[in-house]
Amino acid sequence: MVDRDGLRGLTMRKLGAYLGVEGMALYRYVAGRDALLDGIVEVVIDELYGDPDVHLHSDDWADYLQRLAHGIRRIALAHPQLFPLIATRPPAAPWVRPPLRSLRWMESFLQNFRDCEFSDRAAVAAYQAFSSFLLGHLLLEVSAQGADIGPVDDADPGTPQTSDLDGYPLLQHLKPLLSENRSAEVFQSSLGLLVAHLETLGKN
Repeated sequence: MVDRDGLRGLTMRKLGAYLGVEGMALYRYVAGRDALLDGIVEVVIDELYGDPDVHLHSDDWADYLQRLAHGIRRIALAHPQLFPLIATRPPAAPWVRPPLRSLRWMESFLQNFRDCEFSDRAAVAAYQAFSSFLLGHLLLEVSAQGADIGPVDDADPGTPQTSDLDGYPLLQHLKPLLSENRSAEVFQSSLGLLVAHLETLGKN
């Protein structure tokens, strides 16, 4: 329904009609539209677990990263109307970055880089840089397909978010590093890589 009509067309009443029930009947299963949106995000991100080309673990971090990036891109292109929700929905904690916003995937990502002998700080930097790259590129790509990338709900961006990290020992350990604001450093590093790439293109 959302893939067809977009997020702005999603209301409890319309969803109820789509399912053949009264809109109010849905409140037995979800607390409201916000809970519904959170559930949609979780279901879409979990599609990665069914992607045979995405590996949960690899001894080759570059191969792991490439496969995961293409898996997320496939999700974005399969659900262009939904991807802005993944990008803008308030995350489980301030240090969780879309689009790889699932705590399970964060734990897996960071553990994979730790197992490839990245330091704690380097693993966190990899997660943050990877998220920034994906978010910017994929939002532009789905926008070119006609997706509305404006705000999709009235959530207060200043509302503190909490998350239960039980079962995610590495996230508990790395939470202080994940909470650091290194946006300027990540921006400058990414810009430097872009400049270096353009210099290479200019020589060809």
